[in-house]
Amino acid sequence: MRRKRDMPDQRDFAKLSNLARRLGAEGRFAEAETLCKRALAIAENVLGRHDPDIATILNNLAFIYHNQNRFAEAEPLYMRALAIREQAFGSEHPDVAQGLNNLAGLYLEQSRYGEAEQLYKRALTIAERALGPNHPHVATTLANLAALYLDEVRYDEAEPLHKRALAIREKAFGSDHPDVADSLDYLAELYLEQGRYSEAEPLGILALTIREKAFGPDHTDVASSLNTLANLYRDQGRYGEADSSYARALVIREKVLGPDHPDVAISLNNLALLYKNQGRYREAEPLYIRALTILERALGPNHPRVATALNNLAGLYKDQGRHAEAEPLCKRALAVTDEMLGPDHPDVAIRLNNLALL
Repeated sequence: MRRKRDMPDQRDFAKLSNLARRLGAEGRFAEAETLCKRALAIAENVLGRHDPDIATILNNLAFIYHNQNRFAEAEPLYMRALAIREQAFGSEHPDVAQGLNNLAGLYLEQSRYGEAEQLYKRALTIAERALGPNHPHVATTLANLAALYLDEVRYDEAEPLHKRALAIREKAFGSDHPDVADSLDYLAELYLEQGRYSEAEPLGILALTIREKAFGPDHTDVASSLNTLANLYRDQGRYGEADSSYARALVIREKVLGPDHPDVAISLNNLALLYKNQGRYREAEPLYIRALTILERALGPNHPRVATALNNLAGLYKDQGRHAEAEPLCKRALAVTDEMLGPDHPDVAIRLNNLALL
């Protein structure tokens, strides 16, 4: 006789939650949200509302919202997950540090720098005390805090954090580990922002080499390294090298993620900007338009990344004197940014300035 189950097994919601996170990472947000909500409902029914496994699912659902810039929906989920872990494990547990990192990352994307910095520093203190100063989780928090300082143009504070994270990862994993490549790429980006090209390039090349060896030539992390190097080549006017690197990154992302993934739009925008800078407007325009179409379809018409794509296309038209086509794009970009990020966000100032220039 077949056994009847009165309620779902714990493995059911774990599988649903993991699948939802994977779909979210692939940009399949609607499917991911449905699965994650289902997993949450099952888990709360089985475990109650305050079990640490609930916190994991809440973080996954928040991650899905976070990646769509649905910040107002993500924040209370991250906060509830953090509260569950603090209650279950105490305020000094490494899982609490992870929750603080998640919430700080959300604040960072909203330019809420003071709140984000406070949370990152608390997470760093917890991780160092609980795990020791040379644990890989400490390196992750160091890299996150350094990213915040980079956003705030606090280069002198960002650099030693990235270097310390790199040293921790090299000691823990060896010099050819993908996490080491992450730190190398972060440092290369920092030096690129400062115009320290001779220091950035060997780090970027080494990061690419490690990732190709670890993952093969067609991995999305390889595409990220190619993108960093292409930015460096573009800023130095090495357009041929930039073109080939951007193009290869685009091919990888289309192959691995599919032609309609938001990361494909990033590569299209990068390549279009390169062509625009060379006056190759006819080649740039279809790339910008395709990127905008992908982002509108994947993220909806009122997403901040859609506003960036609108702004890019408007800039192309402006450079060609096509002001009547550029103006409505500039205005729509401003409206989306103002609505989604708030009137005091730095990106609103950029949009206002672009419209004024037009």
